[in-house]
Amino acid sequence: MTTIAVIAHAGKTFGGGLGELRDVLESAGFAQPLWYEVAKSKQIPEVADQALADGADLVFVWGGDGSVQRCIDAVAGKKVTLAILPAGTANLLAHNLGIPQDIAEAVQIGLHGDRRPLDTATLNGEHFAVMAGAGLDALMIRDADGGLKDRLGRAAYLLTGARNLSASPVEATVKVEGRRFYKGTVTCVLVGNVGTVLGGLEVFSGSRPDDGMVEIGVVTAKSRMQWMRTIGRAVVGRPEQSPFVTTSRGSSMTVRFDRPVEREVDGGVRGKATKLTIKVHPASITVCVPPATGAVDGEVHDA
Repeated sequence: MTTIAVIAHAGKTFGGGLGELRDVLESAGFAQPLWYEVAKSKQIPEVADQALADGADLVFVWGGDGSVQRCIDAVAGKKVTLAILPAGTANLLAHNLGIPQDIAEAVQIGLHGDRRPLDTATLNGEHFAVMAGAGLDALMIRDADGGLKDRLGRAAYLLTGARNLSASPVEATVKVEGRRFYKGTVTCVLVGNVGTVLGGLEVFSGSRPDDGMVEIGVVTAKSRMQWMRTIGRAVVGRPEQSPFVTTSRGSSMTVRFDRPVEREVDGGVRGKATKLTIKVHPASITVCVPPATGAVDGEVHDA
């Protein structure tokens, strides 16, 4: 018999909130799931470990990409299935997998949807499912915290991105599969496990979270005009055609900077580092997705 756990970031909400979630689960025959609420996403790994120790084999994660990432990092490689309840701002993993921001529908997907093994990748040992990066993307995410994101939603990223366009570039050496791929000045390095990442843009078209590979994009845009051209290419789905973007893909990568650079995983800042080590972990998590949609190809599907 399935043992269900709910891990909820109490500061996030959608629909009728956690009260509606309890009602929907009770109507489905799960009146007393294991229930864990946290005030901050960094508390999730501890309760995820507790949920597994308490016998959970299906975990509903209520929160945004940061909450989902923290849970994934705790359970990657373990025998448990994750169901996403997208209560955040961007909800990029749910968006890529076709999971709607509707409590009843998301619960149905968790209970009766397909189970799909997905890859994760690690950045300096920490698992992520959507993206990781360093430079401008991490700065805009860092500055969107502290309530700005809650007030403005995705527009917060545009505002903080504009504020950080003058950030100084750094010298970087990037290796893919042990071979040097890039050496020179960069303003952003972004790694993607799915197609739609930063700010909801389709940055890595064709990227799949089940192919044993991640994409890497090195951005050299410096001026406001160069960034506008780069973002314009991303908006129309052709970022790789920008003269300020160089891309590659692989299962292992390293990035070395000439000074400490702010970094992020799945929309959560992690402080500065001079080296990034990225490694793909094939089929390391199992996630509930809408049935019969092929919803692991990095594109949005209707549930």
